[in-house]
Amino acid sequence: MTMTLEFPVLLHLIDERSTAFRAAVASAPSLDVQVPTCPEWTLFDLAEHIGEGRRDWAATVAAGPAPAKSTAEGAPAAPRDREALLAWLAESTEQLVDALRKAGPDRGCWAWWETLQSPHTTGAVARHQLQQMAVHTYDAQITAGAPQPLPEEIALDGIDEFLSTCVTTTSAWPHKPAAIDFHASEGRSWRLTLDGDGARSTRLPGPGTLSATAAGQDPDPVSTSVSARGTADELVLVLHGRIPFDSLETDGDRQIFDRLSAWDPDE
Repeated sequence: MTMTLEFPVLLHLIDERSTAFRAAVASAPSLDVQVPTCPEWTLFDLAEHIGEGRRDWAATVAAGPAPAKSTAEGAPAAPRDREALLAWLAESTEQLVDALRKAGPDRGCWAWWETLQSPHTTGAVARHQLQQMAVHTYDAQITAGAPQPLPEEIALDGIDEFLSTCVTTTSAWPHKPAAIDFHASEGRSWRLTLDGDGARSTRLPGPGTLSATAAGQDPDPVSTSVSARGTADELVLVLHGRIPFDSLETDGDRQIFDRLSAWDPDE
């Protein structure tokens, strides 16, 4: 796992994005408005998901290594009153950040992802929690009518975190081997390789397409099948399905993006 943000910075940014999330909830015309990027949810549903999820992750972190995710026993339900809801959300974030801080970055922790490139540690959980808060803050902001770009340092780490945590798998790619290069206009690049061994990501030294050998991959390289370029914010939002791939500048076989979006490694 390539960590670009130190653990104390992750905790600070989780708190900062949580504050931005509450500000969006406070400014929205109603808690019953539909979330455009999560159309099955109202803003209240999104807030409930954020609060309950952070409390459960706080309990999971506190439990340490375990065979399953923990739940926050006896936690109060999300209140319908907006002011009370905002206070409940703040308390949820405080519980998560406190649990992470007490555990430290290297303690073992249950997590749903494979350990191939992202370990089951509190540091990796903190990193993923930051990205969850960042993307859901965007959801809340667009619902309130005032979406803001993700902060650059969060977005750059978010590309790496998504590729190494949410995509990496040993499940065989069911199509012809392919490679996707992602280029952030801020000057960082990544390669996602898809083949019979699954999916794995590699940080490339700089903008541009490198050979698989130069990128530290297998001696039998897979030529880059497609590349995508955009700001780090755009790349993160595309990877999380918030904006379409058409938002990016692409070269190569565009169908690979569609196959990746439709791929369920568990099937």
